Amino acid sequence: MEDVALGKAPGRVLAATLLADRDQPPFPRSVRDGYAARAAELDGRPLQVIGQIHAGESWTGATPAENEAIEIMTGAPLPEGLDCVAMIEHVREESGRITPEAGRRWRVGENVVPRGAEARAGAALVPAGTRLGTQHVAVAAICGYSQVKVYARPRVAILATGDELVGLSEMPGPFQIRNSNSYSLASQVERAGGEAMILPAAPDQLETIADSIREAAQYDMILLSGGVSMGRRDFVELALESLGAEFFFTGAKIQPGKPVVFGRIPVNQGWRYFFGLPGNPVSTMVTFALFGAPLLRALSGESENRWPPRFLTARLTAKAEGRPGLTRFLPSRSATTRHGLEVHPVPWQGSGDLAATATAGVFAVVPEEGLAAGAEVRVVEL
Repeated sequence: MEDVALGKAPGRVLAATLLADRDQPPFPRSVRDGYAARAAELDGRPLQVIGQIHAGESWTGATPAENEAIEIMTGAPLPEGLDCVAMIEHVREESGRITPEAGRRWRVGENVVPRGAEARAGAALVPAGTRLGTQHVAVAAICGYSQVKVYARPRVAILATGDELVGLSEMPGPFQIRNSNSYSLASQVERAGGEAMILPAAPDQLETIADSIREAAQYDMILLSGGVSMGRRDFVELALESLGAEFFFTGAKIQPGKPVVFGRIPVNQGWRYFFGLPGNPVSTMVTFALFGAPLLRALSGESENRWPPRFLTARLTAKAEGRPGLTRFLPSRSATTRHGLEVHPVPWQGSGDLAATATAGVFAVVPEEGLAAGAEVRVVEL
């Protein structure tokens, strides 16, 4: 755990519950510009206005007498002896007197938030395990937290494998590609609350991959991409086995991403969790979103009900073909219309097609039987 300045806290996971340092609001607060008065006296009779009170002030005059009112601004404390606020739109002011609308009735407490109605002093406002957003920062600020205690961000080792990979600044040979997976994964890791540690890509050699995994095991979580299919030079699972890995699953009934593996390897007196993600770039993105991000959120200290992948519901605008025995994740464009969220799958050439995926914002989740145009569909964001 560590203390961070409140301005640096968004996106971090809270390690100590935020408590109210005093009642909220700390006084009966007007929520409208208008006139503080007694509800029983707002019966159409004129009331004498004896003063004015702004936010940040308190009424220092005498307690208003019968048929007297005080002009009040939004956020100002209600003067003692008065019990409601008549909105400025609902009265007529003339020569220092106000006349409420005829026939209108006011109730005690109207347009006033009572002291402590939002929270009492000492109340828990934001529980530990919450990933801090703008609304939580506002609560922390109103309660006087210039610093908050957060969990340290998990450090995630990212190791791409494959003889075909070259660095970003290199010119690929005729049958080589640049290592995009490490950088797309780093982006997803950072968005999920981790600290990405990109390791040098490893060629398709068993001992070299095993050595790289040993280096990766110094971090809190390991992401490997490539080398988990059934090819002769797919050595990742063999390398993991040589390090004493325990596999929780090897493969998932999804497309793209079917070869994904998940497990842990022993490190000192503990374990390091790993994911072996397929090497095709879109498969890597999808499998991290579905499996890696939830685990990373758990390792971050985020509360349990926030771990699962986050899906939205939308309307599919075009037919989507299914695949027997597989759930498909199709890159799709999304748009908000008067009918709600709509998604349209983009044409693509499979899980290596980054150009098409770059035009998509979500993935439509298509069951094995497929979906017709107009059907309700779940979508997941990367």
